[in-house]
Amino acid sequence: MSHRRPLNIFYEEPDPDRWFPLDRYPRRIVRRLVRGPAQPGGAERVFLNLCAGLDQLGVPYRANDYRHIRRYPDELACVVGKPFVLDKIPQQTPILFGTSIYSHPLDNPELPRQRPIRRVLVPCPWVRDMFAEVWPGRVQVWPVGIDTDRWAPDDTGERDIDVLIYDKIFWQRERRVKELLEPLQAEFERRGLRVKTLRYGSYREDELHELRRRCRSMVYLSRHETQGIAAQQMLASGVPLFVWDEGGLWQDPKYAPHLVKFGPVSSMPFWDDRCGTKFVGADDMIDAFDRFWRGVEAGTFSPRAYMLEDFTLAKRAAAYVEIADRSA
Repeated sequence: MSHRRPLNIFYEEPDPDRWFPLDRYPRRIVRRLVRGPAQPGGAERVFLNLCAGLDQLGVPYRANDYRHIRRYPDELACVVGKPFVLDKIPQQTPILFGTSIYSHPLDNPELPRQRPIRRVLVPCPWVRDMFAEVWPGRVQVWPVGIDTDRWAPDDTGERDIDVLIYDKIFWQRERRVKELLEPLQAEFERRGLRVKTLRYGSYREDELHELRRRCRSMVYLSRHETQGIAAQQMLASGVPLFVWDEGGLWQDPKYAPHLVKFGPVSSMPFWDDRCGTKFVGADDMIDAFDRFWRGVEAGTFSPRAYMLEDFTLAKRAAAYVEIADRSA
């Protein structure tokens, strides 16, 4: 693969001026001083993991080389994201777009008629089906790979946390906490389990990486996910999951239900029984956890084996290259 033409890959996070021209630069310095080094979000993690997988394969690529694509506008532009990057690409350039794109195609339903979009990549089947209602014939599933070398089982320390609760409850939070989180916490207390809670958006990735070697299991509370990278990182680390997967309609209040009624969605779109146990809601939660915990104590789950089958950096990067080659 080293003799092939390099891929032209583009990814940027928006960082506009806020109060006066060019103030984004001193704001970056202040943020770093106050918060420390920037924490990659889920979208940036897709870009970083794709590049890491291409490096493992020896596939050459250019990252954010706008000068090159302006000079050779007929080459394929692989715009991983975000959508504003499209404005920096020549109008006639063919584009492989995704997966860090719009929350819904209604943000720009005319895009395939405005630009030569060869394919739109989304992370999972339910998102493909939802996007295809607006962009039929354009949408393909491509989830990114997980660094299964970094996210690997580590038995060097004591497993002093029985259950790590990953709290990603956004919508109807007060109701969901009372229905799900508080009864789960009461059940864990009744069983004498050692528990730690992580709230989405309030931790750094290194903290989750450290916790992977301390916890025996993780409860994953999220209404729906497009891929669930944090969950997959823990699966790759050998940590089985207890997952709330209610299904039903897409819940994003910016669109639903007044603009979009789509279902079913999933909070864990890539899964099999090796990964752990799912439950639908309050009615089946405690019984499902009883089955899950018996499996944890018996060591019957093998989530890492599931991840190694198709979610390594190299395997997912190879799938991306194949899609790019067909799109060029």
